[in-house]
Amino acid sequence: MKNQILKMQNLLIVLIAIVLVAGVSFGQQMKIGYVNSAKILQEYPEAQEAQKKLDNMGKGWQAELEKMSKDLQKQYEDYQKQQGMMPEQKKLARQQELVELEQKFNQYRTQKFGNDGELADETEKLLQPIKDKVLKVIQQVAKDEKISFIFDRNETIMVLLYGDPAFDYTYKVLDKLKRTK
Repeated sequence: MKNQILKMQNLLIVLIAIVLVAGVSFGQQMKIGYVNSAKILQEYPEAQEAQKKLDNMGKGWQAELEKMSKDLQKQYEDYQKQQGMMPEQKKLARQQELVELEQKFNQYRTQKFGNDGELADETEKLLQPIKDKVLKVIQQVAKDEKISFIFDRNETIMVLLYGDPAFDYTYKVLDKLKRTK
């Protein structure tokens, strides 16, 4: 997986170099900029509001998970204390109950917090329209500023390894987002 990401980044860098060379060789003036999409989402009020909703939703589910975990732990401790005095049949039945409780715990965690869980679905539902809006504003800033390419540079995406702050359009995008409701 990491190898594929490196290959894709190298391919992207080669493509960028080709585009830049082609632009220079045809005598076109090319302007390049970048934004920090993570910072935009952190500072954009609509995204902050959506994140609060997601956090509150997750807190409720997390509290339920903790309750289930404590109950499972208590029942397991009770079983350990009593197992020496239990007949084999009862011991097996109790072990089966504990296994089922653990499966319910894991199923609940996956259902709520898994990659295809409810939190992931809600995140997609709430954030996708915001991301679409941010992208439209980035495109508008690029047109307004006559920028040929805008890259993303944040903590997780490092397509741009260096960028002169003079070409950072993060705050222009944020300003335009905040002014258009």
